[in-house]
Amino acid sequence: MNRLFKKLMDLMLAGAIHRGVFHVIWPDGTRSDYGNGAGPEAGLHILTWPVLRKLVVNPGLALGEAYMDGGVLPVNGTIHDVLALLLENIQDRRVPVLVINDAIGRLLRPFLQANNAIRSKRNVAHHYDLNGRLYALFLDRDRQYSCAYFPRGDETLEEAQAAKKRHIAAKLRLDRPDLTVLDIGCGWGGMALTLARDFGARVTGITLSEEQLAEARARAAAAGLADRVKFELMDYRKLDRPFDRIVSVGMFEHVGVPNYPEFFATIQRCLKPDGVALLHSIGRFGGPAATNDWINKYIFPGGYSPALSEVMGPLEQSGLVSTDIEILRLHYAKTLAHWRRRFAANRDAIAALYDERFCRMFEFYLSASELSFRVEDHMNFQIQMAPANDIVPLTRDYMIEAERREAFARAAD
Repeated sequence: MNRLFKKLMDLMLAGAIHRGVFHVIWPDGTRSDYGNGAGPEAGLHILTWPVLRKLVVNPGLALGEAYMDGGVLPVNGTIHDVLALLLENIQDRRVPVLVINDAIGRLLRPFLQANNAIRSKRNVAHHYDLNGRLYALFLDRDRQYSCAYFPRGDETLEEAQAAKKRHIAAKLRLDRPDLTVLDIGCGWGGMALTLARDFGARVTGITLSEEQLAEARARAAAAGLADRVKFELMDYRKLDRPFDRIVSVGMFEHVGVPNYPEFFATIQRCLKPDGVALLHSIGRFGGPAATNDWINKYIFPGGYSPALSEVMGPLEQSGLVSTDIEILRLHYAKTLAHWRRRFAANRDAIAALYDERFCRMFEFYLSASELSFRVEDHMNFQIQMAPANDIVPLTRDYMIEAERREAFARAAD
């Protein structure tokens, strides 16, 4: 039986690896090499036969689990090098087991993404109610846990996250003080606090994470903005009051395709007749798919990054008008590269908070996520919405002007 699974893995790798050099050290100590001999070089030492069997049956789940548990060891590099070589090779090859597992995942999507209020809170707690110090050790000072914006490409993480907030604020058209803003999925409060402090908005931020709620409220009090920013522990579906502006950054990935109609209906219901909304989310170029099994099990249960084709139908049916759509291609790859380097620099401190297995899990997550944007089909999209098509100006000039004006103002502070 071991010989059979070794042969199956050998056939899989021989068909998939055609650039670079990929080494495998098998559980019996023998070694095989794959690829054309030119380019990047990396590999894996598979330590046991049970690990090999799992890799053959479901590599999308088993590789991450084996790395976390010490069942595989990187060869000639790090786990990032291993994933980079594998993912760059399989982009233009249909690996049968991956195709089958993706098809199964798509069939299970209605169940896996049935994110009702109870399930949504549990899913959010799984990732966002971790020790707050963890996120302080690899995010920027404002704890922006979403794609940054790199106008030049060489910005620091802090600069790029500040640019992201300006970019979004410009699209919200915050052209007068005391506009009421709803922030759906407010995280640790950075966006809400920025809109209140720099643009004079009155912001209500909602989250399902108790850890984030406590931190956001503490930050608002420390900044002297508690009278302008309110944070609430609330599911978006319970909202039923009007706002001038609505923003949601990095939360839509947790909604689930079956719930898109209700999400957009909530925005339509809560947005004033002359209001503007902005949705910022991870998406994918390659059409509808399924969430990787390992990501769904260990990182974002119930999560999914949609194709635009899955988003636009429910948006259109809500009665909202999509007044602007922008695709951010490699910006999240750059963001995740910053996070990955900062995580590595603070790895000992993070291991003291959790353990070695947790560190390997997070390393795998950050590397796989970065590469999904760099070499796979992931991207970010921003959709500006309004109740009618005459709410915002005819061209994007107002966005550019507002963004530059705010950048100059911050630089002068």
